[in-house]
Amino acid sequence: MTELKKGVLIVFEGIDGAGKSTQAEILLKKLDELGYSVVYYREPSESKWGREIKRKAQFADSLTPQEELELFQKDREENVKNNLKPSLERKEVIILDRYYFSTIAYQGAKGIDPESIRKRNEAFAVRPDLVFILDVAAGQGLERIEDRGQKDMLFEREEYLVKVRQLFKSFQGDNIYHIDATLSIEHIARQIENITLEFLESVTS
Repeated sequence: MTELKKGVLIVFEGIDGAGKSTQAEILLKKLDELGYSVVYYREPSESKWGREIKRKAQFADSLTPQEELELFQKDREENVKNNLKPSLERKEVIILDRYYFSTIAYQGAKGIDPESIRKRNEAFAVRPDLVFILDVAAGQGLERIEDRGQKDMLFEREEYLVKVRQLFKSFQGDNIYHIDATLSIEHIARQIENITLEFLESVTS
């Protein structure tokens, strides 16, 4: 097992249909093969708040933007406390499918001030080491979802996703990588793997 000096949090973000879950799973498998202690979480989580989000998501406009935000905040607080912090203390590599960047983008696109969402989350949330934002046009993302037989549910309308995508594109930082999600799955996976392994080398005991 490859030992690290500290736990590492790697986040995958992007609009629906960008392929983030596929890439998260590919990286999870690769790091496991390389001998890293790696775990996978996603948001919404399996907490009671996360289950409520998923249940309400089946019915468009069943929640106001503020009600959505409150549910995501409660779910994330539990995820940070029960999953992320303990895993980091065990010096594991965490692969997280969605985090507070999604809340900023999705609820921000519904009219809630993005900066206020950011400040509220960064007051308690663990700072990620790497953030991969997979970028694809809203229409193409929706086409991919239709191709795999999913219904057009809450968060997945094209006009709305155009706004969400713009907010994702606005995120900047030394640890944030915007990835062209129109490239092949293999090409994207190599990009992400190279960036990740270079970072992990810097925190290897």
